[in-house]
Amino acid sequence: MKRVLVVGGAFLFGMGAVWAQQDSAKEVQTLMKANGKNAGAMSAMVKGEKPYDQATVNSALAQFEDTAKKLPHLFPASAKGVKLDGDYSISPKVWEDKAGFDAKVANFAKLVGEAKAKIKDLDSLKAMMPAIGKECGGCHETYRVKNG
Repeated sequence: MKRVLVVGGAFLFGMGAVWAQQDSAKEVQTLMKANGKNAGAMSAMVKGEKPYDQATVNSALAQFEDTAKKLPHLFPASAKGVKLDGDYSISPKVWEDKAGFDAKVANFAKLVGEAKAKIKDLDSLKAMMPAIGKECGGCHETYRVKNG
């Protein structure tokens, strides 16, 4: 009986770890989708497809700031190799170059803080968007992989 309880407990513990990995990966995916939506909204303003709206910019930057705060804590070693639904998954490089990944997230957080202070109109949005796009793209090139 004792052996059954130990095996059952180990199984449940293992399942809990799998669920935690999947939850972490899903949260990353949710954050990235929100980032894409918000970057798209700001890009539409830059391109003249939508009128400039400070509330939309503020909301987007707040969401980017939230992403920068959460990302460093969403990649436990146990999540390495978890494949996400959709087109992309997390690259193993997140764990292989954790210092580089953390530096990218810190640079993104710094840039978002600067953007919050600087973006007050369409011209300042146009000036900051290339840097925001470059920071996002640089991280994606290194730390995500296309699902095949």
